[in-house]
Amino acid sequence: MSRLTIPVNEYDHVQGSRSAAVTLVEYGDYECPYCGEAYPVLKAVQSAMGDELLFVFRNFPLAEMHPHAMRAAEFAEIAASHGLFWQAHDLLYENQQALTDGDLRRYADVLGFPSSDTAQILARRFDRKIEDDFQGGLRSGVNGTPTLFINGLRYNGPRDVESLVTVLRQAAR
Repeated sequence: MSRLTIPVNEYDHVQGSRSAAVTLVEYGDYECPYCGEAYPVLKAVQSAMGDELLFVFRNFPLAEMHPHAMRAAEFAEIAASHGLFWQAHDLLYENQQALTDGDLRRYADVLGFPSSDTAQILARRFDRKIEDDFQGGLRSGVNGTPTLFINGLRYNGPRDVESLVTVLRQAAR
């Protein structure tokens, strides 16, 4: 079973308490249809688990298969620099079919940060963070998205809400 080689740290995007009983890490790609299917499931899991769960998202853009994935990840990182990572994360997953540069400029307006900041995407300012996430995923055995880790161990089981909540509650004990 694969292990998470890079522990959750201060550079990660997290929701929940760092002292939660269980940690769920997702390596995801904003353009991946499977990640899009997992998105509402993971939101429901977070809701069901409440304070017991720390949820972590790491970038794993499969740019060869998904031409807008890298730009979307860069956009999310720009949003993070404004304290709006999770709003951008949700907006990108809820609009997976619209991830062009023009769409991203519109999303900057929706989130309320200067669309001129999206020019930073072109400057590739956030590539290092994304590359660090990606390389950490590779070292952890990630070869597709979404890939989930529960308390540092890769999870390959069913990905419906009930199954995930059951496994997470067992891991929390």
